[in-house]
Amino acid sequence: MPQPSLETKRLILRPFRLNDAPAVQALAGERDIADTTMNIPHPYEDGMAEEWIESREPGYEDGKIATFAIVLRDGSELVGAIGLQIDRGHNKAELGYWIGKPFWNLGYATEATIAILAFGFDKLRLGRIQAGHLARNPSSGRVMEKAGMILEGTARQATIKWGQYEDLVSYGILREDWVER
Repeated sequence: MPQPSLETKRLILRPFRLNDAPAVQALAGERDIADTTMNIPHPYEDGMAEEWIESREPGYEDGKIATFAIVLRDGSELVGAIGLQIDRGHNKAELGYWIGKPFWNLGYATEATIAILAFGFDKLRLGRIQAGHLARNPSSGRVMEKAGMILEGTARQATIKWGQYEDLVSYGILREDWVER
């Protein structure tokens, strides 16, 4: 079954296409994006976007990931990416996202997060979705809270980013939290 597209008021979340690669490289290649995410390299070199995009579809087919390009409904401009890393053994997923710097503070991350939570609970029938952010990136936590996720705690020096220990703030939402919201 192919990965679906999701629609919100202002956005379309769809599978990535190879022709998205230049925009992915330009947006994700910003140092400020890599600085506040765990898995985006810097510098973002030629060929990396294509390789990453090509790895998305097989991951969906295997039931391990669901990654969506976040594009504007008007004009189809790429805004960022959002996805779930799925753990079927525990019926849960880890949420991750990034939004290109020109699109910060416009509510796109929250809108896309709400859509992906609905997808995870309603379509994938997950029991839990969790996410984390570096403590020095509180705006990511605000996105999670606005989407209905619950602060679960801070793990001190739980990860290393660019050679420095970082505190990791964790959020989660259960299926029953989602249904009751």
